Amino acid sequence: MLTNWPAGTVTVLVTAGERPHAIPVSAAIRAAPAVALLGLARSRESLRRLQDDPAAALVVLAAGDVAFTAHGRATVLHEVAGVVAVRLDVEDVQDHGQPTFVIEDGVRWRWTDDGAARRDEEVRRALRALADTLPPP
Repeated sequence: MLTNWPAGTVTVLVTAGERPHAIPVSAAIRAAPAVALLGLARSRESLRRLQDDPAAALVVLAAGDVAFTAHGRATVLHEVAGVVAVRLDVEDVQDHGQPTFVIEDGVRWRWTDDGAARRDEEVRRALRALADTLPPP
């Protein structure tokens, strides 16, 4: 269901509320065919919104012609590597691919601070380790 995307791809998390709220997320991984894991700072408004309403979407646009929106229900899990892990159980995927165009390049993070780059990789490793322990959707 979910296509893999390269590390460093900018994904966009959209949450519900009075009006939709969208934020870029650097630490998002495919944990299983129908599960994505995200790492969010505890201060994110998105966490509060997800606790009020778990409906969410994750937009992924990456090189290699990867373009989709995953719609599902989010569960705020626990802290890992200094961020809050969020599980998105994907209910459906809207594939944005068309035969009339190709996604050649996606937007990618490039950390300009070595500490931030190390931190991002630490969070990704923690999310991958968490993915290995998750029960199926």
